[in-house]
Amino acid sequence: MTLNRADAIHVAEVLSEALPYIRRFVGKTLVIKYGGNAMESEELKTGFARDIVLMKAVGINPVVVHGGGPQIADLLKRLNIESRFIEGMRVTDEQTMDVVEMVLGGQVNKDIVNLINSHGGSAIGLTGKDARLIRARKLKVTHQAADMQQPEIIDIGQVGEVASVNTELLNMLVQGDFIPVIAPIGVGPNGESYNINADLVAGKVAEALHAEKLMLLTNIAGLMDKEGNVLTGLNTAQVDELIADGTIYGGMLPKIRCALDAVQGGVNSAHIIDGRVPNAVLLEIFTDHGVGTLITDN
Repeated sequence: MTLNRADAIHVAEVLSEALPYIRRFVGKTLVIKYGGNAMESEELKTGFARDIVLMKAVGINPVVVHGGGPQIADLLKRLNIESRFIEGMRVTDEQTMDVVEMVLGGQVNKDIVNLINSHGGSAIGLTGKDARLIRARKLKVTHQAADMQQPEIIDIGQVGEVASVNTELLNMLVQGDFIPVIAPIGVGPNGESYNINADLVAGKVAEALHAEKLMLLTNIAGLMDKEGNVLTGLNTAQVDELIADGTIYGGMLPKIRCALDAVQGGVNSAHIIDGRVPNAVLLEIFTDHGVGTLITDN
């Protein structure tokens, strides 16, 4: 396809704007949590795969952590297994855990790997059980009712949190020019499987790898103020103020806390970006304006 003069000038401007960012991030590791709406549209899925391949081609090291909640819910429904949630987390008994492993470690993980590889990448699919990549412990959930003196500990089954990350394996893959694609399933001390929130896994992987950036793809434009304007360029103190005054609440709180933990744990910056925007990852990394909320520790 031949570009007209105006289009050619625009392409040159885009490349010129991207060049300083490419130079800045060459050799750096970026952890991207991929899920939600970005996984549902064929156009967005293709765009995401191309973004990841391009990042690797210019010398940046992407590590992908993916979710798969809608796909899990769909298969559970077809198998007539009830989905229950407590404090926003899926209750995961042994039967449900089998489905989680099947969907995340099999279907979703391999689909993402195949998509990246079909666009010229060298992706490798992993779960946290491979080489004990993600060592996990059982997540304790507490509930404090108004009429209770002591909080109640609720058992939600095989739901875990990250105890440690096998960085040796990930560094070996990254240095070998592979793109790790990680399903958020952890392994316990006795080999048991744990279902872990993908945002939390992405954050802990970013911390363990001392990543330059943690990028969380969402289905909203970013962190918004009470008037609906996207906020960006925030530090941790400003985010704490927004939590205290009620601007950040509900389902956004776990994602924000994940971002805060990451930057306080040594990640240079965390980004909450709109996965519904085509090429959202590249726009956030390589342009002056970006497409979401940037959080740093200072």
